[in-house]
Amino acid sequence: MSFFDPSTDPTLRQQILTYVASELMTDSERARLLGLPEGCRIRERAKIICPERFQCGKQVWIGEGAILDAQGGLSVGDFTQIGLNVMVWSHTSHFQALRGETGLSREDIIYTPTSIGERCFIAGPSVIMPGVSIGNSVFIPPMSVVKESLPDGTVFQDDQREISRLKLKIENIERQVEQLLANNPRA
Repeated sequence: MSFFDPSTDPTLRQQILTYVASELMTDSERARLLGLPEGCRIRERAKIICPERFQCGKQVWIGEGAILDAQGGLSVGDFTQIGLNVMVWSHTSHFQALRGETGLSREDIIYTPTSIGERCFIAGPSVIMPGVSIGNSVFIPPMSVVKESLPDGTVFQDDQREISRLKLKIENIERQVEQLLANNPRA
């Protein structure tokens, strides 16, 4: 009895074996094995899905456990850092799952290019959704979900963070008003 599925794409089998072998390498050795450009480093358990559609700049750092999905096309600019457990997507298959068609067909999957500019910092764990274009010198804090494209120089704040920040400001102002009223009985 064979444990291996004879219908498995040989390219996929080679990719699996490459990642297993790369566990024993340094970050720089792993990057060279995966064909990344000069000065790049990639940590353990990071994966590039569909590496033939991945364009990577120089001096890129990819953190441990990051998943870079290049099925729809993915580019990352020079000097960018992608943190631990960051997920960058260039396809979506949720419509398949919602219709109960997972694994039956690939025709309804939407593939769309995703890009990350130069000198960006994406802290993990964060998610970059399919089709997003991130400009140069963008900072994305931990636990972010980026659903829309970001221009150069952006410090990303998702809506929930902004709401939480505003609630704290309101609470602080309310405390200050209470203190003023307590100190000034005529008011």
